[in-house]
Amino acid sequence: QVQLVESGGGLVQAGGSLRLSCAASGRTFSSYDMGWFRQAPGKEREFVAAVRWSGDRTYYADSVKGRFTISRDNAKNTVYLQMNSLKPDDTAVYYCAAGPYSVVSGSYDYWGQGTQVTVPS
Repeated sequence: QVQLVESGGGLVQAGGSLRLSCAASGRTFSSYDMGWFRQAPGKEREFVAAVRWSGDRTYYADSVKGRFTISRDNAKNTVYLQMNSLKPDDTAVYYCAAGPYSVVSGSYDYWGQGTQVTVPS
């Protein structure tokens, strides 16, 4: 069992940066691949980024490639999403998830409660 708690969301102007964190409980965190997803109002949840359990492999949605960076610290049971050059289209609730290395939300086993990111236009 893994419990996930996201933090770091907020209101930021276009072009600004935010760093999201996802703290995990449980001693098996380091064995899970991790992903970040987001869901904007009226839209389906979409994949943002994923990182392998070892941290040595990452994958990004085209919409965030070059602007967002996913990383993890297994000693701290935490995964991060550094978001730079934010745009109004990045406005969404951001969720972290634990499970297999995948872009498909249904593949993940555990989810956090989400953290709101708002970039006004």
